[in-house]
Amino acid sequence: MKAVRSNCRTLAPIALVTIGAAAWLALAVNVGAQTTAPAKPAAPAKAAKPAKKAPGPEYKMELEPRAMELLKATSAKLAAAKSMSFVATVGYEYPSKLGPPIVYTTRYDVTMQRPDKLRVLMPGDGPASEFYYDGKAMIAYAPAEDLAAVTDAPPTIDAALDAAFKNAAIYFPFEDLLATDPYSALTNGALLAFYIGPSGVIGGTKTDMVAWASNEVFLQIWIGADDKLPRRVRAMYRADPMALRHQVDFSNWQLDPAVAPDTFASAKAQAAGRIAFASPAPPPKGVKPLATGKAKAAAQPKPPAKAN
Repeated sequence: MKAVRSNCRTLAPIALVTIGAAAWLALAVNVGAQTTAPAKPAAPAKAAKPAKKAPGPEYKMELEPRAMELLKATSAKLAAAKSMSFVATVGYEYPSKLGPPIVYTTRYDVTMQRPDKLRVLMPGDGPASEFYYDGKAMIAYAPAEDLAAVTDAPPTIDAALDAAFKNAAIYFPFEDLLATDPYSALTNGALLAFYIGPSGVIGGTKTDMVAWASNEVFLQIWIGADDKLPRRVRAMYRADPMALRHQVDFSNWQLDPAVAPDTFASAKAQAAGRIAFASPAPPPKGVKPLATGKAKAAAQPKPPAKAN
């Protein structure tokens, strides 16, 4: 707050000069008007009745069929894949000491195999981490500290991700895309959906832009025009007083790739020191996950210790 206050003091003289110039200009015009020869007073004009403003068109909240069909198409493409891999690059805003937000970035290298295997490797602006799920156990591993949290897990990806969130506040901002039924997850609570138009600049491919909103979040989604795969999701949350923006860019999509059996395990994680599979801290108030299909709050990745 000290930096903000000093900036306000710096700007104050500029504001006073601007106000003084405006006042001076008004005074000059007024004096000029007083020194001009008075004109013959005109007959008083009849007061005109104020014109009634035409009421603007009332905006109707609706789910446009074209937008919903695009969401259905991308969901069907993902649900049909028995395995998939992709890179999700997440940028999230975080308040700086000066006030305007700065952006931190996290990369997720994702490999999944239905119905019960998932690996997420997370290099980023903060500490790296890894997540493994093999249908029987979940492991959250911190390579720098060589510590791992291990717990038994439910037999499906959907249930495992729910358990990871409830027990350890682990949340990935693309979970809806991994769900058994992505369409239900993506459209749950939808109040508004409309088609925006085409775009040719995201992910080096042609996409269709769709807007989607619920009582909690407003999303813009870029969907590949030909392959129907999501390329970008951008979100703002109603409960966030700062209206910070969250964005996920998707790349390197591979559907139904051959996956090696040892992909979903890590010898280093198994040999690491053990810590409790639990949340290190409660999620911040008002913070929502980027995915739309689950009514739950999630902690965002913590920024580096020294923020500018």
